Amino acid sequence: MATTTPVHPVDEVPPVRQLAAFGLQHVLAMYAGAVAVPLIVGGAMKLSPADLAYLITADLLVCGIATLIQCIGFWRFGVRLPIMQGCTFAAVSPMVLIGTTGGGLPAIYGSVIVAGLAIVLLAPVFGKLLRFFPPLVTGTVILVIGISLLPVAGNWVAGGAGAEDFGEPKNIALAAFVLAVVLGVQRFAPVFLSRIAVLIGIVVGMAVAVPFGFTDFGGVGDADWVGISTPFHFGAPTFEASAIISMLVVALVTMTETTGDFIAVGEMTGRKVEPRSLSDGLRADGLSTVLGGVFNTFPYTAYAQNVGLVGMTRVRSRWVVAAAGGILVLLGLLPKLGAVVAAIPAPVLGGAGLVMFGTVAASGLRTLAQVDFKGNNNLTVVAVSVAMGVLPVGVPTIYEKFPDWFQTVMNSGISAGCLTAIVLNLLFNHLPAKAGSVAPEADGLPVGGGEQTVEKPREEIV
Repeated sequence: MATTTPVHPVDEVPPVRQLAAFGLQHVLAMYAGAVAVPLIVGGAMKLSPADLAYLITADLLVCGIATLIQCIGFWRFGVRLPIMQGCTFAAVSPMVLIGTTGGGLPAIYGSVIVAGLAIVLLAPVFGKLLRFFPPLVTGTVILVIGISLLPVAGNWVAGGAGAEDFGEPKNIALAAFVLAVVLGVQRFAPVFLSRIAVLIGIVVGMAVAVPFGFTDFGGVGDADWVGISTPFHFGAPTFEASAIISMLVVALVTMTETTGDFIAVGEMTGRKVEPRSLSDGLRADGLSTVLGGVFNTFPYTAYAQNVGLVGMTRVRSRWVVAAAGGILVLLGLLPKLGAVVAAIPAPVLGGAGLVMFGTVAASGLRTLAQVDFKGNNNLTVVAVSVAMGVLPVGVPTIYEKFPDWFQTVMNSGISAGCLTAIVLNLLFNHLPAKAGSVAPEADGLPVGGGEQTVEKPREEIV
């Protein structure tokens, strides 16, 4: 009898009905973050409402294309995991600076295109660094990702940063209601419904929010039915040295963050990221960033919000996220649909976000449970890395007196924590230890060092 090769859960294609529901859930989880970057950059540059709307639709279109490239892939582009793509927040400060100091949008897009090409070229180099990401580092990075996202959910719960009614009890009550619905569905509903608990929570939250005046659908009537982004809508790109240098720093930061997200999703889905697949995923990031510069939007990276959703729902199919990419393409081509999604009030997203982002942090703890903490310095690595990752999250202005390039790297809790974990792991677990100290094994790496450890060649120790 002929036997069929079992399909890995990542490659399974669910029925169309489930694809649509799961995909929409991913879109709702990342929509607020996706449109925030063009709103912040366009607002700082005092663009007209029409230009702001154009930036948003262009962003949604390229978000969808970038997600399809990452999930489905072609040739050596795409990690082929359930990864959602969106504009990186690491680029916001440099882009605002470039746009408001005379360069304008053409200078931003010129630097974005160069940064995207640099990511494509550097992807194989990053792929070779995967051996420096043992469970000690990956668990710490995933934990920091979850912790650094929680303040985002907190702002949503309170009504959204800058909202006039920020912190009003009614906002927190609505978020708590949505949270209760999500937990109730996940605990008591049938399996299929429990996997779309976030979507159900958002829909039920909207049903409650509308009669109580939490949202306004006025923007839906004003939005166009069809909108197509054309290349270089705001003019031909210009290439200024200072803008390019700052965006190259952003590129290194986003590559570090994306590596952490890839590893996190690989752990959750049971398909560990290999050096080749990491290079392919980063190469897709670079291609998407180049497309962003051409089609009037910004640099792209993996969205950590959706990492939490994968862990929470346990839906591991990359085709689900590809369906979400298709929905984003539609939203980018049909601005009226985008306006409907944009009308979802922040507290509704906040209630769902608490579960999703907390799931990311819990996944980091699960990975760290594989690490040996006895008789070595691994606890120090985790402690200092988490502290450095949380520092800019808890005190956002701590590095404001430092140079711009330093702020770009360290103001991101994810990149700060990731870089710290890598450096400390190298320091304590890869360098030859001093003579006379204990040499226990942790994760297959010598972490102390007796006389035998000192006598071994450095290559064997690594």
